[in-house]
Amino acid sequence: MSFQTQTGITQWQLLQLAVSFLTRIPIALRFEVTGEHLNQASRYFALVGLGLGVVMALTFYCLQLILPNSISVLLIMALSLLMTGAFHEDGWADVWDGFGGGWQVSQKLNIMKDSRLGTYGAAALIIMILLKYQSLLILADEMNLLVFAIVAGQCLSRVVATSIILSMDYVSEDATAKVKPLAMHLSTTSFIILLLTGALLCAFAVFLQLLNWQGLLLIIVSLLLVRFTMIAWFKHQLGGYTGDCLGAAQQLSELSIYIVLVAVMTSTAL
Repeated sequence: MSFQTQTGITQWQLLQLAVSFLTRIPIALRFEVTGEHLNQASRYFALVGLGLGVVMALTFYCLQLILPNSISVLLIMALSLLMTGAFHEDGWADVWDGFGGGWQVSQKLNIMKDSRLGTYGAAALIIMILLKYQSLLILADEMNLLVFAIVAGQCLSRVVATSIILSMDYVSEDATAKVKPLAMHLSTTSFIILLLTGALLCAFAVFLQLLNWQGLLLIIVSLLLVRFTMIAWFKHQLGGYTGDCLGAAQQLSELSIYIVLVAVMTSTAL
């Protein structure tokens, strides 16, 4: 990862930027970050998710040796929030507040930028967290499925969320008001790297027999449905996407993976 990009920084630096952007892990970036750098760093968002998932899975394995599964699941969920700063959860809540409380696009965007949490966002966030917890707790009865669920949930959900950049326009009315930077363009190269990251994870999981190909196919179909649904929803509500929209897409994609795996586990047990 030492070769330079067209913007004059290395692939390793792009990966560092991706980690710095998506997590609270302290990374010393020894270059001036531009919008184009962030656009290119988006190719590694799924890889960052993969790393987060591995850390969560290893932590759960260690915790469940001395603690009940119910507490271990809660602790790794808390660890996820600490590592990411609840980055995507914030987007999920903001989207529900904005779409639920605003009539005009400008109203929705203003509500989404408001740091206060509204009723719609609070309710959506509570339901999301409860569904994640209950799903992971059920999957904890089968370690193989749980490990795959945690790692795939973090990795594949970021493939879906980041890929939306390729299919939609950023909402221009929001462009001058965003406090945080955001990737607004996804190149073909970056998109291929995203897909390859997810594909290699899936192939590895099947090879290790963490999941069979039928279960994997169900996950892929569910993620495609989530992507299609979220794009249609964002177009209807805003005519495009914002950073909060991508966060919401990540959260719903992650949850869909857990629910599909619960369904696979339940059907196998019957």
